Amino acid sequence: MQHFNRRDFLSRSLSTAGLLVGPQIFSKRLFAQDQSANEVINVGVVGLGSRGFNLIDDFLKEADVRIVAVSDPYETHYRDRPWGKGLAHGRVTAAQRIEQAYAKRSKSGKADKVAMYYDYHELCGREDIDAVVIATPDHWHALCTMEALKQGKDVYCEKPVTHLFAEGQAIYREVASRNAIFQTGSQQRSTPEFQQAVNLIRNGVIGKMQTIEVGLPESYNMPQGETTVLQPENEEQYNLWCGPSEKMPLMRSRHHRWWRGHRAFGGGVLMDWIGHHNDIAHWSMNLDRSGPKRVEAIDWVYPETAIYNTPFHYTIHCEYENGVSSTISSRNLLGTKWIGEAGWVHVTRGKIQASNQSWIEPTFNPGPVTVSTKVNHVRNFIDGLRTRTACIADAETGHRSISPGHLGYVSQTLKRALEWDAKTELIVNDVEANEMLASMNYREPWKLSTM
Repeated sequence: MQHFNRRDFLSRSLSTAGLLVGPQIFSKRLFAQDQSANEVINVGVVGLGSRGFNLIDDFLKEADVRIVAVSDPYETHYRDRPWGKGLAHGRVTAAQRIEQAYAKRSKSGKADKVAMYYDYHELCGREDIDAVVIATPDHWHALCTMEALKQGKDVYCEKPVTHLFAEGQAIYREVASRNAIFQTGSQQRSTPEFQQAVNLIRNGVIGKMQTIEVGLPESYNMPQGETTVLQPENEEQYNLWCGPSEKMPLMRSRHHRWWRGHRAFGGGVLMDWIGHHNDIAHWSMNLDRSGPKRVEAIDWVYPETAIYNTPFHYTIHCEYENGVSSTISSRNLLGTKWIGEAGWVHVTRGKIQASNQSWIEPTFNPGPVTVSTKVNHVRNFIDGLRTRTACIADAETGHRSISPGHLGYVSQTLKRALEWDAKTELIVNDVEANEMLASMNYREPWKLSTM
């Protein structure tokens, strides 16, 4: 196991957190022309909370993948529960989980040790790793992704692809400049009911589209856990967990599980779910490289507790160049609903409905346009690595699908509607709003250079 003190880690962060300019640096890549497509892909996983464990399980199902390393500030933690209560998370438990899975498949009943790192830079720097899976809290997505890209790795990063708007721009541009393979964890794109819905819409089954209702869950109105301020058992460890964001007082209601309720670490349930259902809305209009022309935050209600500062209820109204308007709201029915001149279609996880039942019958042929894939989201990423072709939810797609959420926060703060130029990604004739949107106020010494 690798251990690094705070000075070593911060020094490394200062020297490597920024974007690399000039010639690209690539590690030894698995996918050289003379190598077999059957060779195993080596993966490292950064961020070992609940979602990290879910992704470990998903990657363990792929026979041509080997998880060889994990990284997290915490050796062991129990999410928002007291020590020893419930399922353990962290790098020690993750490594054990992986080793046990591989041992069961081995004829000898044994498996190689999984390397554990406190410092994600060390994991990203390993020459034998081909791809890095990032499942940290949102405020770490950009820095971890940039380090992996700089080290020549491909990346699977959980949604929302970034915590801040400018981070998303930096990531998708860097991915493009390096011809890297990137998958955003917006896994609904790889599930049949959402693909079926998008096929119906793209083929014009509902007639001329009029409105889209994107329904997201409400956020946290009251503390979701214990609010007692705790003294970190390891100050260095908690400081690293907070990373580039404000170092908030430690409490279970805002650490390991409920962190997204505060803007220091996440964007609330709004930014948690917008990369799912609004992603499907954008996909249906073929707007993976574009977005709305006007955005306005309406009727935001903030929680009764000061523990969180993200909206409990929210609505974002969007208008698009194609004449379609949408609402992204906690007040809408969960999922994505399209309303057209000839009827409506609604989809959510595990369920699709329509005003005309025949549209959703298995034998119905909506038309020639299809977005369907035959593999799951992780497999789509693995296939992308092998063929060097774009994944179903690439970096810019992930960024564009959540941009209305970023813009909604700016609109709510300034109490005005925003005219958006999706091509230039600038708010029209509004210097103050653009400055707010582009802000990356990182805590020292962390930085994400775009120079």
